[in-house]
Amino acid sequence: MRKVAIVGAGMTPFAEHFALGIRDLVPMAFAECAASVDKGLSKSDLQGVWLGEMGSVDGFPSGVLADTLGLLDIPVTRVENSCATGHDAIRNALFGIASGAFDVALVLGADKLRETASRGMVWEWEGMTRDMAWDYPLGLAQAGFALHVRRYLHESPATREHMAMVAVKNRRNGVRNPKAARRSEITLEQALSAPDVVTPFGLYDCAPQTDGAAALVLAAEDVASRYTDRPVWIRGVGLGMDSVMHQHKPDMTTFPATVRAAKQAFTMAGLSPSDVQVAEIHDYFTGIELISYEDLGFADRFEAFKLVEAGVTDIDGALPVNPSGGLNSKGHPPGATGVAQCVELFEQLRGTAANQVEGARIGLAHNVGGPTAVAGVTILEGPGQ
Repeated sequence: MRKVAIVGAGMTPFAEHFALGIRDLVPMAFAECAASVDKGLSKSDLQGVWLGEMGSVDGFPSGVLADTLGLLDIPVTRVENSCATGHDAIRNALFGIASGAFDVALVLGADKLRETASRGMVWEWEGMTRDMAWDYPLGLAQAGFALHVRRYLHESPATREHMAMVAVKNRRNGVRNPKAARRSEITLEQALSAPDVVTPFGLYDCAPQTDGAAALVLAAEDVASRYTDRPVWIRGVGLGMDSVMHQHKPDMTTFPATVRAAKQAFTMAGLSPSDVQVAEIHDYFTGIELISYEDLGFADRFEAFKLVEAGVTDIDGALPVNPSGGLNSKGHPPGATGVAQCVELFEQLRGTAANQVEGARIGLAHNVGGPTAVAGVTILEGPGQ
């Protein structure tokens, strides 16, 4: 397969964009992405588009994208795979270019959830990501991840204090991110005393639902130099699966979908977890970030708490995690999140991020969802700073 590079990246702020729809957000993300291409980009260069989108109230997404961007002469493929949607869109575009079918492609993730008309959409989205025969009727639409994290806290030495430390870290990182929905710090005491959402999650353990869009331009190795002399290479991708129903999961303290996705991505990249120098990890709830440290190979089983206690995952630690602020600060429009994580890593690996990790060359991005039935991992390598 041909090597594939990211040559441009951009995104909208993630926020409650009540006055904006998909028709507004998609062009905004594309415009910033195109402007980031060092040597310029013409729409005529694009040969295909992969759109990650969970499901909006704002019309037919592929047609909206083609129409609003004026890309009516090339194929637009919509991808939907729960919270791993963005990573799966990147994965499909990567294979399209690596196979030789395309030289240059656009990956765009977008979702519009926060508006009056979306109330029914939010419930539909919850239903789409759960098994309707079991989880949803049993009331697990809101509490599925809580079952995992509560069991994890029972079996491991981790506590709610460690979850609160993750929330404090990610909120602190988000202050510097102009695209984040939440840009204010919290204290450990505030996190621990916040109102309960569903045990063991308090208010600050949960990411906000938001609107937003993010975009990447991918190019084959033999044409990447037309666009930049500082490409960010996609070294590995992985998409892992697991059972939907909790009744079919023998161990609630791990997410096998993440383990499988990470194994695929690291094998493809020829790298190991110890090579990663910056990571964007799914923290829709803070406990998921802790479990994911172990599933991704950054910590031994039940020892994730040691990373946060020692400051390893802080911005100045040995493995900074979520320098963007993560989902907890930045927000989570599901179709856009995985793409936005790679926008952050594109900037990190080129030395232009708002909350820069010094010297980072290898980055990893990860999402898990559905509620835990699918996970995506993408590994990137930059040109150095």
